[in-house]
Amino acid sequence: MTLDLSRYLESIRNSARLDQSDETIIMSELEAHIEDKLKELTDAGLSRREAVRECLNQMGSTKCIARQIYEAYSQGSWKQVLLAALPHLLFGLLFVLNWWHHPAWISIVLVAVLVTAFYGWSHGKPSWIFPWMGYTLVPVFICGLLLLYLPPGWSFLAAFVYAVLAICWLVRVIVTTVKRDWLFSSLMLLPLPIIIGWYLALSPNGIFSDETLQQLYKFSPWIGFSFMGLALTIAVFIRLRQRWLRVTLLAASGLLTLCLIVYHSTGNVNNLAFLGLLFVLWGGLLIPPLLERRLKNSRIK
Repeated sequence: MTLDLSRYLESIRNSARLDQSDETIIMSELEAHIEDKLKELTDAGLSRREAVRECLNQMGSTKCIARQIYEAYSQGSWKQVLLAALPHLLFGLLFVLNWWHHPAWISIVLVAVLVTAFYGWSHGKPSWIFPWMGYTLVPVFICGLLLLYLPPGWSFLAAFVYAVLAICWLVRVIVTTVKRDWLFSSLMLLPLPIIIGWYLALSPNGIFSDETLQQLYKFSPWIGFSFMGLALTIAVFIRLRQRWLRVTLLAASGLLTLCLIVYHSTGNVNNLAFLGLLFVLWGGLLIPPLLERRLKNSRIK
């Protein structure tokens, strides 16, 4: 295979953003199709170099082919829909059924999330694993809150070390996910502003108290329904084929959920906090594609 053909196929491979389980088969079929086309052209009297040039002209742009492949193979099965929506359903049930105040149920859900996320991450990173990855941030978030209760002399140092380690871990996961598909990175980060928003609605000062506990009992059904809404969002996301529809869905779902939080926060989430949550939401949608472009440019250089 010539260098031009190798670059052509590699460009399609990078832009199609296929699962590893599908990528080898699809790219092999595409390569076989190109070889058949080259044979037809060389049999017609063209040289190998002329045949390659004519074949690439007839095939069209790599972006167009990659988009067609993506739309043909990106739609997940109903099994993938269930697997992708399951973490949101589990957290939703914790609050809808008022199981959140039982440590055993919370522990079971968190362990299930961490084990499933580790399994999927180490077995090819299928598309359904990324909603699970988002909830691995929950233990990190909880550890950060516990630092507030340390003695003043230790809290600053502990918070600094914690922030460095947490940011390094988060950046590593985001970079690895962006290399797979930046849209999955946004999908992974989608619950983050929702969790922060509900926490601010429950405890604007950041300290968990008896009053916070009473508020949690009050808001529990709405918190559960917001996670159920995320589950529905993920289900639709997995079944959609067009990327622009997927991006629109994530943006609209996040915005509607934040509006729900503000509506039921009884003034605890003010305008400034809402703008901050919007910044986190849009950051989760805009930073991954910018990071992907930067990574591609660095590889080209």
